[in-house]
Amino acid sequence: MKNSILTCLALLFSSFVIAQKVNEKSIPNLVKSTFLISCHDQTNVKWEKEKENYEASFTIGKTQHSMLLDSNGNIIETEEEISVKKLPAKALAYVQKTYKNKKIKEAAKITDAHGIVTFEAQVTSIDLIFDKQGTYIKSIAD
Repeated sequence: MKNSILTCLALLFSSFVIAQKVNEKSIPNLVKSTFLISCHDQTNVKWEKEKENYEASFTIGKTQHSMLLDSNGNIIETEEEISVKKLPAKALAYVQKTYKNKKIKEAAKITDAHGIVTFEAQVTSIDLIFDKQGTYIKSIAD
């Protein structure tokens, strides 16, 4: 019991270390300017620091987005919320087969700095990552 409490506390502390909300004033100008040039029509921006990188979560129209940038203002990846129906058919089939009786809570399209597209499907507290064709790549625990 004592070990499980210590483990929970360690996990809780590490989650605070991984992503921390930051004030926009503490974001380097290079990071902010790259973000503003790339996403000039955004609203409701919230910043977090993830290790050495900066993540901006924001809205364009009615769609949630996020952008991960390094401290030099280079875009690492962008993420756009999509409807579950827009996931590749092969990914939907994988979830249906592997996670019977579970629903996909959220879905997103991720584009990295090289233009490579992947998809994310959140099932329970797990993010499932698929390639552009819908082939399963990996799971990430939230």
